[in-house]
Amino acid sequence: MRATGIGRPRAEHGAGRILPVKLLAFEASTRRLSVALWQEGKVTEIAAEVKNGGSEWLLPWADDLLRQHGLRVRDLDGLAFGAGPGAFTGLRLACGIAQGLALALALPVAPVGTLAALAYGAKKTRVLACLDARMGEVYVAAYEIVAGCMQEMLPPRVGAPETVDLPAGEGWLGVGDGFASHGEILAARLGRRLSERRPEMLPTAAAVAELGHLMLTRGEGVLATHALPFYVRDKVALTVSERLAQGGSK
Repeated sequence: MRATGIGRPRAEHGAGRILPVKLLAFEASTRRLSVALWQEGKVTEIAAEVKNGGSEWLLPWADDLLRQHGLRVRDLDGLAFGAGPGAFTGLRLACGIAQGLALALALPVAPVGTLAALAYGAKKTRVLACLDARMGEVYVAAYEIVAGCMQEMLPPRVGAPETVDLPAGEGWLGVGDGFASHGEILAARLGRRLSERRPEMLPTAAAVAELGHLMLTRGEGVLATHALPFYVRDKVALTVSERLAQGGSK
């Protein structure tokens, strides 16, 4: 068990402790794309579900948020992005935008774990975050959240839903589209540990912004060159033989 705001291994190259007043966050790990502005404890978000792409949305949304609050990009104190796990293309997109802005503005970056952001957004004490990883697998991690402090009870991993690690105790809220794709298998696996399911929940830039603010305040930000996605797995698709073995077509 460890305290965490990101749900991923901590980077070794820090960018110093800061007290951010204005932070821009990007989240594109799932079909729900979002951008959020954290300003003096208040979060404003623009979001939409996008089936394909996303590069044409995130930067204009960021511009809109800054303009709505009378800010310019050089007024920012830091950046955050949903680092993964999740859709590979979306992770690279959010990371690339955060990196580019951070390099141009010499700002620290907070790479926030998407499962941690998903759990944090639930605002419950015990949360099992689960995202559909495709290929018959799920990304899953478990967190306990007490007084705004996250304890990572099970680290992020990927695997078949019937093999997910079991968190200790009962009263776990299951969130994420992994429960939409594999809900019955997960419910059978988790048994009485699972008290409720919210499969409609997805990671948000608002949660990424809040956790990113905490990370930067604790000195856990990284330099732009060290802000990298956290894939959990490297394989993006099944081979033809693997698809055939699962009953798929060529």
